[in-house]
Amino acid sequence: MSAIIYWFRNDLRLDDQPALTELSSANGELLPGELLPVYCHVDPNEQTRWGFPRVGVHRRRLLRSALDGLDAELQLRGSRLLEVEAPTVAGLIELCQRIGAERIVCEDIAAPEEQAEVDALRAAGLEVHSHWQSTLFAESQLPFAVDKLPDQYTRFRVALERTDVLPTDPLPPVEHLPPLPTSGEVNTGQVQPSEAADGDERSAFPYFRAEFAGSTQAGMAHMRRYFDSSLLAPTYKSTRNGLIGTDYSTKLSPWLASGALSARRVYAALVEHERAHGRSDGSYWIWFELLWREHFRWLHRKHGPTLYRARGLRRQAATPEHDPQAFQRWCEGRTGHAFVDAGMRELAATGYLSNRMRQVVASYLVHELKCDYRAGAAWFESQLIDYDVYSNQGNWLYIAGRGTDPRGGRRFNPDNQADHYDADGRYRELWSR
Repeated sequence: MSAIIYWFRNDLRLDDQPALTELSSANGELLPGELLPVYCHVDPNEQTRWGFPRVGVHRRRLLRSALDGLDAELQLRGSRLLEVEAPTVAGLIELCQRIGAERIVCEDIAAPEEQAEVDALRAAGLEVHSHWQSTLFAESQLPFAVDKLPDQYTRFRVALERTDVLPTDPLPPVEHLPPLPTSGEVNTGQVQPSEAADGDERSAFPYFRAEFAGSTQAGMAHMRRYFDSSLLAPTYKSTRNGLIGTDYSTKLSPWLASGALSARRVYAALVEHERAHGRSDGSYWIWFELLWREHFRWLHRKHGPTLYRARGLRRQAATPEHDPQAFQRWCEGRTGHAFVDAGMRELAATGYLSNRMRQVVASYLVHELKCDYRAGAAWFESQLIDYDVYSNQGNWLYIAGRGTDPRGGRRFNPDNQADHYDADGRYRELWSR
């Protein structure tokens, strides 16, 4: 029997899995052949050009629970997850040779490094089918061609909201999978041991607790809890800039980032909430934020590697300045500005930071410390448990004035931000050490 590899990337779920659904059955019948589910780890020793690990401890810890949850779901269906620690391209090529597979199916990710991996596999003679499946809308639903996509978010949102098109319903979980390969030695299961989850109880996303684990099951339970409440979603717009606690925002971003939850599943839950509790400013603003996520993805489809140039989308922008010592102080929460330092300490201790604080600390690095925004983007990639390649790059370009923001950059006055969002100093006190 021929073998196929399903390469999990940022889609660590069996629920609403278009590519895997198509691969696992046709007209209700299992496709002939064998299927090997695979996940490829980033080398924990891999360093960024800025001199720190590309994937930090918090990201690795949450990923571990997401992969354990995925493997448990696969086992219920008679399959297993193979985790590969070798460099992705070399590891997949060697695996295909070992089990006699010529075809790889995976999620399509429109970012340069992720595209380069697929290109290298194809150059090696492998058949790679990549599926675009991380957005609310299919390309055919958009009211414009991708190359005519509005660069500015507001124009993108208004164009979508003026149409009658809505996201399609999420697919049910995959229930049946072809058997694992029988040829070649395949040792499935965990290859990177779980790290002790001695998390910080001050965290706004305490991933060391079972209810905040990275699995689809935990994500679904959290999503239901949030949207079943008659208080949380309706007040989202007024609380979303909070700094302390687990309920000031939806906290769905870690599961969305890993793909343990799909955006369409979250949208479906939002619609059900509005049916039960009515529409509100808060529920609309959750939709508003889902569309920001959507916009960054389609921007990558339109602009691709251009978004990763030093000057971003600005033709006349100079190469960013950079002060390595100032950058190091920023990473360690030693800038001397109490509000900024509190945010950076929270990030280092927990792997999480509110959206408001992300904007404040990013602005401080770029506009006050005059450092390269790409270094900040790399630090966020290393640290954030909800790191998302699309949103991370899009937001840093937005702050640095090298993206699509019509105002040409956003400077957040750190003193004003502290006075407004931490008037009583509780946040600064909480993260003073």
